[in-house]
Amino acid sequence: MSEHEPEHEPEHEAEDGAAPQETRAGFVALIGVPNAGKSTLLNALVGAKVSIVSRKVQTTRALVRGIVMEGEAQIVLVDTPGIFAPKRRLDRAMVHSAWSGAADADAVCLLIDARKGADEEVETILRRLPEVKRPKILILNKIDLIARERLLELVAKLNAMVPFEDTFLISALNGDGVADLRKALAARMPPGPWLYPEDQISDAPLRMLAAEITREKIYDRLHEELPYRSTVETDQWQVRPDGSVRIEQTIFVERESQRSIVLGKGGQTIKAIGQAARIEIAEVAEAKVHLFLHVKVRENWADDPARYREMGLEFPTG
Repeated sequence: MSEHEPEHEPEHEAEDGAAPQETRAGFVALIGVPNAGKSTLLNALVGAKVSIVSRKVQTTRALVRGIVMEGEAQIVLVDTPGIFAPKRRLDRAMVHSAWSGAADADAVCLLIDARKGADEEVETILRRLPEVKRPKILILNKIDLIARERLLELVAKLNAMVPFEDTFLISALNGDGVADLRKALAARMPPGPWLYPEDQISDAPLRMLAAEITREKIYDRLHEELPYRSTVETDQWQVRPDGSVRIEQTIFVERESQRSIVLGKGGQTIKAIGQAARIEIAEVAEAKVHLFLHVKVRENWADDPARYREMGLEFPTG
């Protein structure tokens, strides 16, 4: 993904002849174990859908950036893959990507599912977190599902393990505490020109975002039957004379049996996936969409360096 430097620093005339306020901009990395709610939080902070949300773990692969405007501050959110114990090459690439995103940010937010608390996976992250020399913020999510006394005990325990500069208690799903978190992150951004145009919510190209939406719909429909080692690529994005967009995408799976699952009896499953994806892609693209899906078997795609580059990941050689 490329970063877009503004042609000039945005200026804002203040009312009543007051001096324009100084612009601020920076990067915030969201880290945590799978299913902590990072994608839901990112979407809540941005106010639009930029990262896929799925019941299946490990849906976020690349560092999806969401762009939040809060007053004169621009917060570029990096939604890292969930950090977990890597077993395969794809797993290792995702975990490496997550820690790299944290090391490069102006602030690091550790998001924890309050119901699960400091389980073994979270403690693994907490042991490594002091290595990241960046301001650290603790966010406890899903607080509406846990008793307050238990919540306060958890806050004390986690802050004793790692000295966090701030702690926020939120529910990303219903929005509780999200506005306060957004303001606090804005205040932490260093002074400087905005990194992206004001109206741009994500630097993920539309083609990639469209592929992510289709991948989410596959998981919504088939989360029990299909392993997460499937991927979607947007092969064609053609704007037609009437302003509508013709999109062709290929869903890659690793075995013929998985291809049959995605297609479904008489093609019913892929038809339903396509209809659901088309509606959301049309909202993002702000245009009528004609979506054509193909399913192909690509054995061992998870060992192909080219696929990693397409997902914005570094291919692990070890």
